[in-house]
Amino acid sequence: EPAELGAYDWLIRLQPKLTRLSPRIALITIGESDLRRLGHWPISDLFLARTVERLAGYGPRAIGIDIYRDVSVSPGKEELDRAFIRHRHIVATMKFGNVGEQGVPPPPVLGNTDQVGFSDVLIDSGGMVRRGMLFLDGGDDFAYSFALRLAMLYLERNGIKPEPDPVNPLHLRLGPTTIAPLEANEGGYVDADVRGYQFLLDFRDTPESIPRFSLAELLDGRIASEALREKIVLIGVSAVSVNDFFCTPLNCRGLGSQETPGVVLQAQVVSQLLRFALDGDRPLASLEQWQEELWILLWSLAGGVLGRFGRSPARFSCLTTVGLLLIGAVVYLAFLARVWIPLVTPALSWLLSLSLQTAHAANQERRQRAALMDLFARYVDADIAREIWEHRGVLLAAGRPRPQRLTATILFSDLSGFTTLAEKIPPEALMEWLNEYLQAITPLVTAHGGVVIRFIGDAMLAGFGVPVAHGAEVEVRRDAVNAIECALAMENKLIELNRNWQARGLPFIGMRVGVNTGPVVAGSIGGSQRLEYAVHGDTVNIAARLESYEKDEFMPDAVGQPCRILFSEWTLPHLDQRFRTKRVGQVNLRGKEAPVVIYQMLGYRRRPAGSSNDGCPEVQEANTHSPLPPG
Repeated sequence: EPAELGAYDWLIRLQPKLTRLSPRIALITIGESDLRRLGHWPISDLFLARTVERLAGYGPRAIGIDIYRDVSVSPGKEELDRAFIRHRHIVATMKFGNVGEQGVPPPPVLGNTDQVGFSDVLIDSGGMVRRGMLFLDGGDDFAYSFALRLAMLYLERNGIKPEPDPVNPLHLRLGPTTIAPLEANEGGYVDADVRGYQFLLDFRDTPESIPRFSLAELLDGRIASEALREKIVLIGVSAVSVNDFFCTPLNCRGLGSQETPGVVLQAQVVSQLLRFALDGDRPLASLEQWQEELWILLWSLAGGVLGRFGRSPARFSCLTTVGLLLIGAVVYLAFLARVWIPLVTPALSWLLSLSLQTAHAANQERRQRAALMDLFARYVDADIAREIWEHRGVLLAAGRPRPQRLTATILFSDLSGFTTLAEKIPPEALMEWLNEYLQAITPLVTAHGGVVIRFIGDAMLAGFGVPVAHGAEVEVRRDAVNAIECALAMENKLIELNRNWQARGLPFIGMRVGVNTGPVVAGSIGGSQRLEYAVHGDTVNIAARLESYEKDEFMPDAVGQPCRILFSEWTLPHLDQRFRTKRVGQVNLRGKEAPVVIYQMLGYRRRPAGSSNDGCPEVQEANTHSPLPPG
């Protein structure tokens, strides 16, 4: 409730105000300078009677005396009583009092007349005035408010008087406007004490919009006659020493705020009632209870739905800000239409549901990312990992990579003579040697945009163009070139390793590589306890057969040409003229009925300046020693 009432104060301050001087109300205030001139307080009945007579001479429609006079202050009691009786348009004030609190009776001469109104002010927790009253019923006593009495006197000339509303006779109608009584849970209030007939103050009249004159100006005749004629004139105290001040949303905003004198507050209430009756201003209303609940639920659901898109701090901050601004804008526009709807509760619902959904989505994303990256992160480049994650909507199904058909270049590598080597080296030394080899070779795959799909002992299966599908021809060509360049880089790295191992007295080794381009089916295999990304298809089988083709005939040169790279006729069209290749021939690979034309990669050719890389590479016959027999 305090937060919602604070939002109400904020709305009051933001709404457009009536900047012009009120044509219907004026104030005669008794300030500190007037008290010094009088020399005492309270003022005597005689002085008050002369003031009333002087004021009546201006011809106002109504005179409101916001000064208690339940006890006479000599001299001048008879003069004041005669003034009250003579001028029937005078309204004196009294205090009804709270339960268990002593009130202040009206002047005795005006008791049980319609020239009396209560000036009780409703103060919310925190000392703020936000509500006005029209009637109070104490059981035996029924009283009109001071402001309503004055408004009724003014409206008599316009033929307007309080009437029951035609639709709901329990509601008061002034002119064209029905003033519904405040409910206990209206707007931001929670179980408020709404005894009597209460309504919300809109404070469109600022203290500055009500003409104000000092008592000295009145007594000295320095007020123009038209300034008070046909108006409601209120007489009250504005001196700080008398301490008749109240906090309103317009002036109490923290330390150093200047409170509103009681007479000014009463004038603001009177002006609001006159605006209802004469200008057709609408009173502030609020939503029904079910409408408020629906409004809050709407933002709670919106936060839950949109929270899925706020996984990053920037998005979350953006969504939070946009949502809060939108709530504030709707509430403010509704307030301008004279409807007070909750601000804080839907804002908290929005923040809470947005935060919970964002946290849930972020946690779910972390789990999905962990599952996805567990398959790829160790063996892919950071850019590819980012691309995989950005395409997770296409890649993932039920939290695991979905099967998909794509065009990729497959690289299959295996060490030559590793079985013989394993028989000669102790297991611990063998594993250390193999790890050194894999740690050196694996980063080359990721550096060339590939994905290490699986290790099979000393063999490695890698894919270029997986798991994110590359459909464009330029992308397929890039994947093929990357695979070949990766194979050449692996050969250079193996030469470096062999030299190092040879210097350390360790065995050195050769390597066979098979490369093939074509369609594959990629996806995850396994169960919840063990999930593995795999590629299948004839393209993979051919790459494996190319690697093992006549492997016993391959005699590696450890520091010269330790690597044999074979690729298929389907990879050749994607390569450019930077490579030196050799046609091995049309061969029958194991497990294949149709023959396959295979080629050997011999390395890079040195291009003359200005040469083009477009088109297929020139197939070069044996200009370099080949470890393969003629095809």
